[in-house]
Amino acid sequence: MKTEVVKADSDSTCDSIADRAAEVLSRGGLVAFPTETVYGVAARVDHPEALDRLRFIKERPRDKAFTVHIASRDDADQFVSQLPGIALRFIRKAWPGPLTLILNVEDPVATAVTKELGVTASETIYHDKTVGLRCPDEQIATAFLRAARAPVVAASANLAGAPPPTSAGEVLRGLDGRIDLLIDAGTTRYREPSTIVRITGQSYELLREGVYDARTIERLSVLRLLFVCTGNTCRSPMAAALAEKALAQRLGCEVRELSSKGVVVSSVGTAGGLGGAAENAQEAMATRGLDISKHVSTALSVELVQQADYVYAMASVHRDRIIGLAPAARRRVALLLGDRDVHDPIGGSEQEYELCAQVIDEGIQAVLQEVKL
Repeated sequence: MKTEVVKADSDSTCDSIADRAAEVLSRGGLVAFPTETVYGVAARVDHPEALDRLRFIKERPRDKAFTVHIASRDDADQFVSQLPGIALRFIRKAWPGPLTLILNVEDPVATAVTKELGVTASETIYHDKTVGLRCPDEQIATAFLRAARAPVVAASANLAGAPPPTSAGEVLRGLDGRIDLLIDAGTTRYREPSTIVRITGQSYELLREGVYDARTIERLSVLRLLFVCTGNTCRSPMAAALAEKALAQRLGCEVRELSSKGVVVSSVGTAGGLGGAAENAQEAMATRGLDISKHVSTALSVELVQQADYVYAMASVHRDRIIGLAPAARRRVALLLGDRDVHDPIGGSEQEYELCAQVIDEGIQAVLQEVKL
């Protein structure tokens, strides 16, 4: 059998190629496809004969699972019932992209995919109560995985022991005649494998550096909360200080230890960048044992919004400004009080600042319930 090769050389052919590849999978075939890292070879989990062929090519025993490849990061919860906070941060910041996550699954039988396909299929997906998930950042791969309409597992498209291929020619040198279809999209973007990270509880272990190095993975793992007001002299710095206190209590540590726990809280202003915290704001925090006297006003930026996992605006005008600046962050931006603004106490009395601090604290206690550490 000679491997069929289809060339993906324009957007117009993407859907038709994806449909053709999905049809091959549906008949129990093997399909080699490009990702942004290396070429992979895929099989559907509900075709045992295809999985046996894939295991033979990769010399992989039955008790070692292949990585599940998904079309969208939103598909992850089909395979893991309860995603920990650190996994959610990696998924939001790095998917689609060159990162493979190994996740614990306490009860694979209770997952949505097992309920749909049955225990036999889930044994292909899970190994020792873990699952490997990958969401490629490559147009044809995404279209192909979506068109498959069933869980797809894949491994690098090379014989066991050979280097992972980064071009269609390299795939054919090892697998011509061993696979049914090859999607040729030229040389892969990064030309190196994905990074592999294992998630355990609220911590991670870097199993293999790839496109992302250790420093990048550490940065992606951090939980970042951002509070936004106008001048960044009263409302948002008070909110940040109160949030730090609440999060430290929740983690059982001191505020100064939050960064070592992978938590960073900051504040900015839509017109920030001048001066420090207002005197009355400092007093309101001092009565709560918090010191914001060294705070320096910072201006809102696209980069800070993009880095944040949660963005809380003091008023609707701030929320609108944030979304206008970074539309992709819309789902992560919310009003601190949910449906109303925090009144600006600027120029007001000590009592007005104290009342503002109380309102902010109540808002902090409410929104932090949704924050997964």
